[in-house]
Amino acid sequence: MAFRPLVESGRAPHTAPVIRIRSLHPAWVVAAVAFVALVGAASFRATPTVLLHPLHAEFGWPLATISAAVSVNLLLFGLTAPFAAALMDRFGIRRVVAVALTMVAAGSGLTVFMRTSVELILCWGVLVGLGTGSMALAFVATITGRWFVRRRGLVTGVLTAAGAAGQLVFLPLLANLVETYTWRTAALVVAGAALAVVPLVVWLLRDHPAELGLPPYGATEVVPAPAPQGGAAARALRVLRDAARTPAFWLLVGGFAICGLSTNGLVGTHFIPAAHDHGMAETTAAGLLALIGIFDIAGTVASGWLTDRLDSRLLLGTYYALRGASLLVLPGLFAETAGPSLLVFIVFYGLDWVATVPPTVALCREYFGTDGAVVFGWVFASHQVGAAIAATGAGLVRDRLGEYTVAWYAAGALCFGAALFSVLLRRGASRIPSPPTSSAPAGSPEGPVDHGVVAGVRAGTGDNSMVDGAGRAGDNLR
Repeated sequence: MAFRPLVESGRAPHTAPVIRIRSLHPAWVVAAVAFVALVGAASFRATPTVLLHPLHAEFGWPLATISAAVSVNLLLFGLTAPFAAALMDRFGIRRVVAVALTMVAAGSGLTVFMRTSVELILCWGVLVGLGTGSMALAFVATITGRWFVRRRGLVTGVLTAAGAAGQLVFLPLLANLVETYTWRTAALVVAGAALAVVPLVVWLLRDHPAELGLPPYGATEVVPAPAPQGGAAARALRVLRDAARTPAFWLLVGGFAICGLSTNGLVGTHFIPAAHDHGMAETTAAGLLALIGIFDIAGTVASGWLTDRLDSRLLLGTYYALRGASLLVLPGLFAETAGPSLLVFIVFYGLDWVATVPPTVALCREYFGTDGAVVFGWVFASHQVGAAIAATGAGLVRDRLGEYTVAWYAAGALCFGAALFSVLLRRGASRIPSPPTSSAPAGSPEGPVDHGVVAGVRAGTGDNSMVDGAGRAGDNLR
């Protein structure tokens, strides 16, 4: 393969060097850096899962108290997302992500000096929550919305799968560090890993393809970078106000809140303690949770591929219903060892873990146009509100009843409710595609294609309503 010079000399003024390989669009370099950052964010946020029992043993804090710190982490992880998306429009993706990684390092590193549960909440809850929230799935929506026209659903799936990769890479390692050394060693490793990613982000992450004088991947014309928008918080709140006027927003919010409750909040936080209650070693349980991450990578990438081709509403309904069925059978599968039935659950649940993200991102973009990334930030905030409720609620259930069974059953039942919300999105829904990104002929390989519209037309329910000039969808359900 022939390579261009490593550093492109003809770049636009005021831009940093970027690696360019002949025939490789820089969008893929940006996506790769985003993947690394998202892997780190997911692993940093998941770390408290392996610290519940060590912190309880050393400090004597009830599991509900420690879970409260996890809940704050999850809550801020979600609530930060829409403001982070607006901040990326104001200050650029690179700056926001670099600051976020530094906050994660500070929060994790300072925990080694804590003495009270309040300090745990401030460090692991507030600092790490804010930092990882700035690299949440609204970050994915921003990257794919700016850099990709073709393969947008697929790239969304791959970047979403980075969360699973974070668990895969770090959870077994951290569990072994805790068991071999102490939980403080694990906290310092997380801090060091976060700092190590900062130089990569500063060097290679780019805010917009127009910086390089290039069109987004799959487009034929350069799209000018939008002017920095002041008042990031005001814009995030304005977008929330406009979106909240539509039934579609609330159906997406309700479903995604249940998604967070049944994944990060419940399984992500309490699977290891629940398995430990049945005699399973924590390292074994951590390995099973990481195995969920392996299959989640395949499931989420496949979901992105399907989102480019099928109706996102049907995909969401199917995912939620299957997840609910799997959670209803989980309480009977725990044992001292990982039997075949539990392994089947791990595979099945892993394939479904965050497969909901690509179709949800697509629906936000379809209904809310250029505000889709910020709207998805608010939808994702509901995901983390649900996760926070489950993290604390399941801890209370365990403290009061001595087991998690009720929590598993409740989450399973709610997932069927989320499936219903997804089906209701189909009824009378207007299809509102994003404005075209390029002038390529419709249907050409390089032309912009709104796959949500295509899927809707295939289903016989399409309505090609357009977003207004401000990118607001108006009334999405009639």
